[in-house]
Amino acid sequence: MTLVSRLSERWKGISTPFLVYGDRELHFSDIEQDQSIDLSQVRPGDVVALIGDFEPASISALLRLIDLNAILVPLTRETAHDHEYFFDTAGVDVVVDGTRTHRRTNAGANPLVEQLREQRHAGLVLFSTGTTGRPKAILHDMTLFLRRFETPRPTFRTLNFLLFDHIGGINTLLHTIFNRGVVISPTDRTVSGVLETCRRYEVEVLPTTPTFLRMILMSGLTRTFPPSVRVITYGTERMDQPTLQELCDLLPDVDFRQTFGMSELGILRVKSEARDSLFMKIGGEGVETRIDDGVLKIKSSTRMLGYLNAPSPFDADGWYDTKDIVESRDGMIKVTGRVSDVINVGGLKFMPSEIERHALEFPGVSQAKAVARNNPITGQHVELLVEENQGAEVDLAGLRQFLAERLQPHMRPHRVKLGTVQVGHRFKKS
Repeated sequence: MTLVSRLSERWKGISTPFLVYGDRELHFSDIEQDQSIDLSQVRPGDVVALIGDFEPASISALLRLIDLNAILVPLTRETAHDHEYFFDTAGVDVVVDGTRTHRRTNAGANPLVEQLREQRHAGLVLFSTGTTGRPKAILHDMTLFLRRFETPRPTFRTLNFLLFDHIGGINTLLHTIFNRGVVISPTDRTVSGVLETCRRYEVEVLPTTPTFLRMILMSGLTRTFPPSVRVITYGTERMDQPTLQELCDLLPDVDFRQTFGMSELGILRVKSEARDSLFMKIGGEGVETRIDDGVLKIKSSTRMLGYLNAPSPFDADGWYDTKDIVESRDGMIKVTGRVSDVINVGGLKFMPSEIERHALEFPGVSQAKAVARNNPITGQHVELLVEENQGAEVDLAGLRQFLAERLQPHMRPHRVKLGTVQVGHRFKKS
């Protein structure tokens, strides 16, 4: 039975739409009849780049491509400057862009792609954000990927905030469809646009990022926050305690839940210690965790097959080094930073998050980013960039004094400046 047929059975007799996009509603019964994108050029086993968003035509094409056993490469228009690199790295055979479909030639198939073709399994290729070097092409077996959605779970009216090329966005879509929920897809991902969408369509669950939550605080719009939102989930990057605490204080009726996952392993089951706590327990069926020298390692049965353009990151026993530095307490963990983020001043090591956490407590600071700079005497020193709240003025001299009272001498920034903390297209600090 095809995926579309299986899902149609689940949706039989359900009158509510599964997708709301602007003024359009899509019922699942519409999927089988949808031919808005011509897929006649796609052959089983083709690698297909699907450039789109969580709108009716793209979602319909995504499900139909899985049933064609295609290896799917979801992309967005925001990354257009990297598309040729993505096409070449993934070995794309067909590009679907809007209603236009065309075949292309490539240098030949990767052995991992050939493995999927021999098994007649659909696949999924996701690209890392590429903060260090070129993005890695991450290949999943779609048959394994879909198994996590077979167990029925509660679902709600959920905003599909995370993007079409992000594992979190794909996960939200599939979880909601499999559990007969309603996906609300925003046409405007600005703070005001997202909150208006939540208000207009009575969104209950808002999955987002810590950076976007800080943008909400900067906007001052928490005063008119949509009352329908019951749960906010946050992930994809490290959250800081001052931001979480402020949100919990301003939105007392909202349950804040941390998520954890990565493109290599999938989205894992997480239980937060409390709505205002960054400690969490990671688990779920087929998932094991351990901590080696303060670094989290995970083994998962739903992991990727491998990278298409890099060596496998798994050790001989299947463990994946997340590079996340964690603190443990009572069987729970809190992510404090990344191995690559460690700053070393005169042999004394610490995380930039320790500085950023204090900076965010200072009046008027909405975003903070601490970075290491080379220093001929101490090896490295710290520089701090802070962004002001709208309408606020940050007293830099006062901030330096504030940090001096709270940080050890080697952690104090040599330079503090005002500016804009850059945010990438996936709403993460870059």
